[in-house]
Amino acid sequence: MGQIIVRNLDDDVLLRLKARAKAANTSLEQTVRDILTDAAKPSRAEAWAEADRIREEILTRNGGPVALDPTILIREDRDNDEAYR
Repeated sequence: MGQIIVRNLDDDVLLRLKARAKAANTSLEQTVRDILTDAAKPSRAEAWAEADRIREEILTRNGGPVALDPTILIREDRDNDEAYR
């Protein structure tokens, strides 16, 4: 795990972070960690780009779109489930 040091943080910012941590009944460190984790999540555009990349990889690997009838899957699941017997 990495570490960072933030220098020259405004005193008001620090006070607000401490108040937020106290209100959430967590440590200041955990509060800041949560804020940074949330801020570093991929954007919607990045998430869609990753989904497109994965989809393209699957299509390339399988030689094109896969036609799948969900009815077959439902029947297989039902046939393998003891509750339906």
